[in-house]
Amino acid sequence: MHSLEGKLVLITGAGVRIGAALARAVAQAGGGVVLHHHSSAAEAVALQEELAGNGTPAHLLQADLGDLQQAAGLLARAAEFGPLYALVNNAAIFEDLELENTDPAAWQRHFDINLSAPFLLSQAFWRALPPGRPGRIVNMLDWRALRPGADHLPYTISKAALAALTRSLAAAMAPRVMVNGIALGAILPPVTGEAPKVIEQTPAGRWADLEEVGETLRFLLCGPDYITGEIIHLDGGRHLI
Repeated sequence: MHSLEGKLVLITGAGVRIGAALARAVAQAGGGVVLHHHSSAAEAVALQEELAGNGTPAHLLQADLGDLQQAAGLLARAAEFGPLYALVNNAAIFEDLELENTDPAAWQRHFDINLSAPFLLSQAFWRALPPGRPGRIVNMLDWRALRPGADHLPYTISKAALAALTRSLAAAMAPRVMVNGIALGAILPPVTGEAPKVIEQTPAGRWADLEEVGETLRFLLCGPDYITGEIIHLDGGRHLI
């Protein structure tokens, strides 16, 4: 696998949890990062200092991706730090809403952040890419996007739409930009500390290690450029049952 030496990657929602792990994975491959955050300013600054202390070019950008004007302008702001090689659409909201308690505002909120913002960022990335220069986009998905159920309704359906967008963009942006997705399963327990009984429903029988998330991202950013439109399930087999 190739390194990301000299390449710059924009990661949305990079201040905490999985986003921070993705940023560290890029840094481990030698790449520079643009760390987008919304409200996790202190955590993003700490991550920037950590990465910079290890010699990684790390830049910060704040934006509310629920405001589609801010989302549309984020790519141009990131490009001020240098030409971008890749975009990782990680930022998302995940609210515990079902059919009965999903109102139009909640529905729109999920689609703005989980679908429209990744589309606008991907479109801007494509338009800004100089002729002849390759690029890569990775969309962070959820195993439920390919197996929609009744729980977390607006989240699940917005992620299902993002899975469809991933494949559409792969076709539209070929052959210069490889567009793929990672469908996550049991990666981190909820921030509430109330871990659902998901492990007993996961064939692998455990939570994933964050390093496994990073390894998968590095594969899609550094690996073969003949893979596009693919969605890799990093869920311990959860989507199989």
